[in-house]
Amino acid sequence: MTKQINKIFLCIIFALAFLLTIPQTPQNITLAQTSARAMCVIESQSGRVLNGKNISQKLAMASTTKIMTAITAIENCKDLDKTFEISPKAVGISGTSLYLRQGERMTTRDLLYGLMLISGNDASVAIGEYVGGNTKNFVNMMNETAKKIGALNTHFDNTHGLDSKTHYTTAYDLALITAYALKNPTFEEIVSTQNIKITNEAGKTRYLKNKNKLLTKMEGCNGVKTGFTNDAGRCLVSSCKRGHMTLVCVVLNCGPMFEESQTLLEDAFSKYKLYNLTQGYKLPKTIQVEEGRKEDVAIGTNKAEYLYPLTEEELSKVNYVYSIEKSLKAPVEKGQEVGKVKIFIDNDLHFEEKIYTIESVRRNSVWEKVKDLLNNW
Repeated sequence: MTKQINKIFLCIIFALAFLLTIPQTPQNITLAQTSARAMCVIESQSGRVLNGKNISQKLAMASTTKIMTAITAIENCKDLDKTFEISPKAVGISGTSLYLRQGERMTTRDLLYGLMLISGNDASVAIGEYVGGNTKNFVNMMNETAKKIGALNTHFDNTHGLDSKTHYTTAYDLALITAYALKNPTFEEIVSTQNIKITNEAGKTRYLKNKNKLLTKMEGCNGVKTGFTNDAGRCLVSSCKRGHMTLVCVVLNCGPMFEESQTLLEDAFSKYKLYNLTQGYKLPKTIQVEEGRKEDVAIGTNKAEYLYPLTEEELSKVNYVYSIEKSLKAPVEKGQEVGKVKIFIDNDLHFEEKIYTIESVRRNSVWEKVKDLLNNW
């Protein structure tokens, strides 16, 4: 009996430990719901989860895979505008296609538009072969990039997202990957493009129209990618930028993916605003100096920004705690550490930085006075 009780106790401990590792959504806030199997809305700069459902469940993600394909290619291709020859391995890939032909020559940049706007599976293979040497190496690069980003519950088997048992992600990981990718101007430019024409080296032109309907329906929408397979269902990763705040929304296996993503994003924008919390500092301008040529010394911080999304209720719970030396003994050097400031939100520490002197104060001594006279003379 005692052994059974111990086992139950250990199971409870492990379950609690697992739950603590999952990014938590805000409490006591009424948030929009979704029919998606999994969903996650984050603020891109802080990575804060604003809304979520099954955010750590491993699921198929279809062509939203191509977000990682694109950013891996952009970061590892030396010249996006150099043409290369399409190999036979990139021709005739099942699913959505750019209808590439063996031997035609195209640039990586044009193939990225074909990849992200119309979801060309053949474009993904061509890119992988060219940038990685072969698709196996390129997929390894994709997985390494995922680890670097912190998407630890994600694994890629291919460049396009066609169903595979070991090809999966989570709504949270995919949001992290997208927020990372959007920091790259080339990636953002491509995924926010509504229409474009691309031309191969022989002059053949293809006209591409972005499948992401939110680009024309929603103010500030700047991407990102649709997807569908039998295992994954309908998937959408969307991004919207208003003012200084960018939100990323992921819905996996969601029938009305455009409609629900728009509702989720609008709801998050209505409840959260992005605040630079370091603007709320109330530091003293100076602290006292003993035996100095001046009675006090100016102090300050490195003027770092800490941007964080908060509701109005949460903003009222922001608290600043200062620990600063009451006085210093001369001589005082510029850049001397004199304290710290910490930012708490509802008793949770979110940010801290050091406070420094921003000028020097020499010692008030006879010898210093003599040196002053000599220098002036």
